Parts: sequence; structure tokens; C-alpha cells
Amino acid sequence: MSQKPQQANTSDVIKVRYDKLDALREAGRDPFVITTSDRDTLTETIKNNFEEYENKDVCVAGRLLSKRGKGKVSFMDLHDRSGKIQIFAKFDDLGEEEYGFLKKWDIGDIVEVKGFVFKTQMGEISVHAKEVKLLSKSLKPLPEKYHGLTNTDLRYRQRYVDLIMNPEVKDTFVKRSKIISSIRRYLDSQGFMEVETPMLVSNAGGASARPFETHFNALDEDLKLRISLELYLKRLIVGGLEKVYEIGRVFRNEGVDTRHNPEFTLMELYQAYTDYNGMMDLTENLYRHVAQEVLGTTKITYNGVEMDLGKPFERITMLDAVKKYSGVDFNEIHSDEEAKAVAKEKGVEFENRHKKGDILNLFFEEFAEEHMIQPTFVMDHPIEISPLTKKKPENPDYVERFEFFMNGWEMANAYSELNDPIDQRERFKAQEEQLAQGDEEANTTDEDFLNALEIGMPPTGGIGFGIDRMTMLLTDSAAIRDVLLFPTMKPLDK
Repeated sequence: MSQKPQQANTSDVIKVRYDKLDALREAGRDPFVITTSDRDTLTETIKNNFEEYENKDVCVAGRLLSKRGKGKVSFMDLHDRSGKIQIFAKFDDLGEEEYGFLKKWDIGDIVEVKGFVFKTQMGEISVHAKEVKLLSKSLKPLPEKYHGLTNTDLRYRQRYVDLIMNPEVKDTFVKRSKIISSIRRYLDSQGFMEVETPMLVSNAGGASARPFETHFNALDEDLKLRISLELYLKRLIVGGLEKVYEIGRVFRNEGVDTRHNPEFTLMELYQAYTDYNGMMDLTENLYRHVAQEVLGTTKITYNGVEMDLGKPFERITMLDAVKKYSGVDFNEIHSDEEAKAVAKEKGVEFENRHKKGDILNLFFEEFAEEHMIQPTFVMDHPIEISPLTKKKPENPDYVERFEFFMNGWEMANAYSELNDPIDQRERFKAQEEQLAQGDEEANTTDEDFLNALEIGMPPTGGIGFGIDRMTMLLTDSAAIRDVLLFPTMKPLDK
């Protein structure tokens, strides 16, 4: 006998389903001993090629999501990964015993049907059942058909039910998979090599973020989960691989909101013998390629706003963007004290440790970022916020870096990579000082990375793409949780 939940803790509906399972087992029809199916055709293949399949025998399998009819005739909707198809079943075809078992099927059961393809008098393509089999018993009912799974928190926690009840959710994740495949196809066609680098690291560098920390028992060593892919990929450029990329999870010990999850998917690539201008060209071409291949158009609409990836992307310096949207020209500001004074005047909050470049970035975030709706490259960041980037030769207070924006969101971050080991050591030193002053997101010195730079790294362009935000834009999804199959959630007991 199956182990039933205590009656006091479950509904009558669930008890009935457990009773049905007991009856099946007593009749020697335990569905959970079945190991495979004879399925040979997907439902959408039949519906899209009816003339080819009419009167042909097929075997379909999937989840039962509706039942209707009475007496000796039943109609059911069977859903598989491709779509759904109607099942037509008659007592006369199946016989008393088989039809009796079929009548006891529940919504949510996973079934197999063998029969021939035909079209009903109402014109609906269907499978006329000749043999039926219960492959798996659903012991808990799905949400009520017409209301579905509408509790947003529950949808994220029980994504498996969300995918069953809301077809548009499945469509989003199918598109996400296609987006990542399209990125790979494009980069592979450009001669890039996909690689994998460590997730557990002793020094989590390459970005400004707090890492998660753990302990490796075998070596009695404290380790961190990576916050970026950068420093190992650059080691491979030193090794002569020249064009490398990685798509993988990174982990940042930060809050959760509509655009942030503590683990997310990042794509970083590095190309020797180019700079941030080459990365801008690559970004334009990549975004156009992915949109055209996945959506069939370079015009996308997010939250009612159309963005055109087919036009040349705008390019503006951070200095010019801040001047345009705040009225403050940081070219006329010559000291940290002047920058702090104008920040106070404009109501921009800062910390005592902040320098002119930090405050310029705060001004951009406060006044300019929200205006970056159409595809825009914001270029030439202050050196204070760019510890791994080459200085601009004509203005060493700024670096050859851009951030790519759409919809007011940062979508990508790119550099002409710093390959001077002496300069890099000084930048790490400055980061260590910021760490000592309380900046928990500052980098620490990575001696092995410095050793790699001393071996020699060619001029290199690099970029990091947020795959989740890209998917949000291309699927018109409101929150990052909508494009993560299993987003981080607060425990229910909290």
C-alpha cells in the first residue's frame, strides 16, 4: 500500500488520488514501475503536418490537462514539450477494462496514447485512441484551470507547476536557450574558442562586488565563489589563445531586486590585438545577430518602448553624458574638493573616500543613466572606478572603457585591457587602500595574475555581457526572476 499523508493534513482530493494509486497497484498496474515510453511523434509535428499524418498510426505521450465527455466517449487534451493535441477515446475501441481505467485518469497524469490521426467534425486535429497507458500518476492536483498559478511568489518557488500552467513562461525559457545558442554560434563563427575557468577561487577579482566565502576541507583553505570571469580568461590570452569566451554562473553577495540575483549568468570574451573600439563593433554585430535570429527582427519592444538595434548605436563619453543631463562639466572641476562641493550642491550623496572620478560616476548614475534608452555606448570612464583598464594616452585620468546601455540598464561592460604589470600593481594597491577604508567590493592583489602580465599580454579588448538582462529585454520580461528558472528566494520560514 502507498504511504498516504495524514488525513488531517491533506485534502479529500489528494486522498482520492492516493486511493486510485493503491487500486492501480492492487490491479498490477503500478505506473511508477514503467521505465520508458514508445512515443514516436510530438503533438505539434502532427498538427503542422496533418496531410502527411492523416490516418497514420502514431504514439504520443505527455501530461493530461483537460478531460470532457461522458458515458462511452471521452475527449482529452494531451500536452508535450511542443504543444498539445486532442485525444478521442471510445469504449468500443478500448474495451470495458481499459476504458474503465482511462475514465479514472486525473488532470495532471502523464499518459501514452497509441492511435491514428484524424480530424473531428469540428475540424480539430486529434488522435483516435486504440491503446492507452498511464505512465505516471499525479498525486497532487494542479491549480484550477481558469485561474492558473497566479501567486507570483509561488510561481517562482514551484517553477515546475508554473511551466505546466503558463505556456508563455515556457516560451520565455525556450527563447533564453535560443539566445545563448545564438551567441555561441556567432562567436564560434568569428573564431572564438569557448573555455571553462574555475568557480572556486582564492582571490575573487575582476569586478566590484562582495564574494560568497566557503571552506575547502581537504586543503583546509578558505575559498570564494567567483564574481567575474575576467582574470582567468586574461591568463589564457597571455597563453596565446587570442580569442576566448566563457558563458557561466558568477556569484555576488548582494541584494535581490528586479535586475539582481546573487547568482547570474555572465558571458565574457577577450580578443588579442584589438581595443574597446573593436569591442563596440562586436557588441553591435552580436546584438543584431541574436535579435534577428531569435526574434526575426532588430526592433524590439520592452514595456511598450521600441528600441532599434538596426541603427548605429550612439556613442557618448561619460563626461558629455553628465554635462548633458546634469549641467555640470567635470572638465572644469580640477580637484576632489571641488567635486565634493558640487555634489553637495546637487544633492548627490558620496563617501569621504570618494575622489573626483568616483563622484563623476555618481553623477552619471544619478542624472544620465535613466536616459540611455536606445542602444548607447557610454565611453571613457574615470580611472578611479576602472582598476583593470588601460589609460587614455592623451588623458590619463580616464580609461578606454565603455558600458553598453539599453532601456536605462547597463547591458555590458568593456575595456581596452590593462596589460602593464607595473601599472596594474599600482591599481591593485589603490584597491587595497579602498578595502582598508571600508569598501567591501574592492579588489585585492592577485600575484599570479600579475605574474601572467609580466610574462606578457598583447593589446587586448574584453567585454562582459549580462545574459539575464539581455534575455529580459528580448522576451519583454519585467524582472530577472522571470528569466531565471530557479531564482533565489527568501526561505518560507522568514
